[in-house]
Parts: sequence; C-alpha cells; structure tokens
Amino acid sequence: MQRSAGLYGMMIVRSPKETLQYDGEFNLLLSDWWHQGSHAQELYLSSRPMRWIGEPQSLLINGRGQFNCSLAAYFNKGGLKECRFKDNDECAPTILRVEPLKVYRLRIASTTALASLNLAVEGHQLEVVEADGNYVAPFTVNDIDIYSGETYSVLLRTHNPTPSRKYWLSVGVRGRKPNTTQALTMLHYADAPEFDRLPYPPPVTPRWDDYDRSKTFSNKIFAAKGYPPPPERSDEQLFLLNTQNLMDKYTKWAINNVSLSVPATPYIGTIRYGLKTLNYQKPPGKEIVEDYDVMKPPVNPNTTKGNGIYNFKLGRVVDLILQNANVLKEGSEIHPWHLHGHDFWVLGYGEGKFRLGVDEKTYNLKNPPLRNTVALYPYGWTALRFVTDNPGVWFFHCHIEPHLHMGMGVVFAEGVDQIAKMNIPNEVLGCGLTREFLMNRGRH
Repeated sequence: MQRSAGLYGMMIVRSPKETLQYDGEFNLLLSDWWHQGSHAQELYLSSRPMRWIGEPQSLLINGRGQFNCSLAAYFNKGGLKECRFKDNDECAPTILRVEPLKVYRLRIASTTALASLNLAVEGHQLEVVEADGNYVAPFTVNDIDIYSGETYSVLLRTHNPTPSRKYWLSVGVRGRKPNTTQALTMLHYADAPEFDRLPYPPPVTPRWDDYDRSKTFSNKIFAAKGYPPPPERSDEQLFLLNTQNLMDKYTKWAINNVSLSVPATPYIGTIRYGLKTLNYQKPPGKEIVEDYDVMKPPVNPNTTKGNGIYNFKLGRVVDLILQNANVLKEGSEIHPWHLHGHDFWVLGYGEGKFRLGVDEKTYNLKNPPLRNTVALYPYGWTALRFVTDNPGVWFFHCHIEPHLHMGMGVVFAEGVDQIAKMNIPNEVLGCGLTREFLMNRGRH
C-alpha cells in the first residue's frame, strides 16, 4: 500500500532516437489521496468482515490537490466553497504556462491506488503518440482514459486566443461511481490576466460507467510504424480467471481460485540459494475453467491462498488470457493489469467469456501495441502475448492497491538456471530465510 502512503514518483528516460517534434513539455503525475493512513487501510481490508476503505478524498496532480473546496466552486451547485490560495501555498495547483501556436508534450502517468481517471483540456484536442514508453500510431481525442500504472504522451497544440486567456485542465474518476471532486489546474496562455476567473466551467468527466467509451479509446491504440509484430504463434497459453471470493469470511481477490499470499523470503533469493521453501508445482491452474459462469455471482465463493509461481523456460512465447467475472454480489470491476520486467503485445479485447478456439481468430497480429499495463473491462477478457526473455522473478498483478493487497496477482519465474548464477546484491534479500542465511554466512 505504498502509493496510498505517498511513495511514488516519475522517472523520465529520454531516447537518443527521439522522433517527436515539440516546443516544450509538462509532466503530469496523477494520484489519489485518503485522509486515512495506509496502515489503517490495510487493517480495514484485512478485517473479518472486510471494512471497505471508500473512495479517495482528493485527486492530485503532481502531488497537489484540494479538499472541501474547488477551483471551480463558482460554477458548482453542490455547495463546495471556492479554493483561494496565497503565494507558495503547498496545495496550489501547478499552472501550465504556454505560448500561442506552439506544440507541447504532456507526459501523463497515473499512480493511483484505486481510481481510474479521465483527463481533458478545455478547448483543446490531444494527440496520443506514446503509451507505456512505446510509440503508437498517432490519433486525436478530446480526452483520455488512464488507468493505474499507465503512462501516455500526448501532443497539445495551442491556438491564438484573442484576448489571451486561461483554460481548464480537469481530471475525474472513471470506472467507479465517483465520490471525489475533480482535480483541476489551468493552461495559462502568455499575457492572460493573472487573476481573472476562467469564463466557463471545466470539462465534464464522461459518465463513470460508460465502458463503451473506454473500450473505444483502447481500441484506437496501435503500434507505430516500424515496430515488429508479435510472434505468429504462442508456445503456451495461461488463462487467468479474476474472481472475488471469501476465505474464512475474509474477502479476497483470487486468480483461478488462488489468492496470492507473498512469502517473507524473496522468491529470487530462494531460487538463487536453492532454499527448499519454493514449490513450482503449486501455482494456480493454467487451463480455462469451462463450467464457470462469469456473468453471475459465484456458486461457491470460497477460495484458498497460495504463493506458488509459474515457471517458464527462456525464449517461450506465452499468451495470457485475462478473464473478468462477476463479484460476490452483482457487478464487475475494471482491473488494470501490470507486468514487471517486460512489455507485452495487447492482442485484443472481448465481451463475456473467452471462447477457446474461436476468439484467438480475432487477435491483432499485425500492429498490436506494446504495453506493460492493460485494462481488463467488466465481464470481458483481454489477451496478451509476451516472450520470456528476461531471467528473473516477475509479478503480474492488478495495479489497484487494495486488490493486490487482497491477493489479485501471480508470479512468473524465467530462466531459473540462470538466476542461480546471478550476482544478486545482498541488500535486496534482507527478509525471511535469506536474511538468516546471509547473516549466518557472514559469521564464518
């Protein structure tokens, strides 16, 4: 739950082969914020019965936001008071100051613990050019959906307003019924009066459950020209059924009916030193669950916990089919899935239950985008392909922190024979049995 505690940041890696042309850039790091501490949230989620942490109190842009007031309160009929700032106020928004008739790159990253978001700039379109560090075929939209763990670069082209003025930049909640005020800042054109109010309300965030709109945005994303296509065939298929379950009356999230419980001893240390605490034979199953009705609450909601991992040889082409399902009661949620150590090709999305031998024929094998985070939509499936070309132990998990805390993830090991030869710093192994092993070794 470190992001709920404020532990996050943005790292920008600049390519020497950059091809985008622009006049300036801004970095927008989006997050959500609770007044309740992260340890209390963990306690609530681990209670029996679970006590839900609720929606965030604020959305933040570059770590700044407001509560119980609004930058746009003079347009707001809900009773919020207007935010007023003094010089150097820590919660004052970061203003984007721009010149007319220029092109600006907005680097946008979401580190939210829970919220899926939508970003729009009043009176301006956004040209999407990059996603998760990979170029995409450019396309233009009025706003973008962004899920936890995702990054985008968009190009914003300024015009020449007369007289010069300011425009809203708004961020609102998607995918969950919102109870959180929009995050707002401003696009401030040069020579616009510093203290003038904006003349219009901020852009309205699209309806939170308009999933067709979200899917339309996702289906516009293709790899840019020059990116290699994925291998035509996979060596292995791994079906991952996402469910909400109960375990001794604790609420859990599970994959193929196993809720992930990470051991104290780091996986990579266990492999590196040959400790006998890891059993590759106990990961969640790999096959599609034929008789599971994803459209209804589970007949048997019970689950078990486990920490087994999937073991892959190097150089294997693996298809991952993420399957969403109904929760314990009625409904299905968006899950942004994130893979460590790799990019993957997003081969396609579908409605309902994945049909083995049928839906593979719909895969995009020509120009699928390379990503490291992807949305799994309610009552649907998402298909991915990646190559096991990076020896190590890698998490694949829902990027929503409460869901991961409650078990929504799996672990992949690749090239185990090479891990045993790695020079792994002791500092990353200072937990569990590897800590004891290294301390004892140091005494001799």
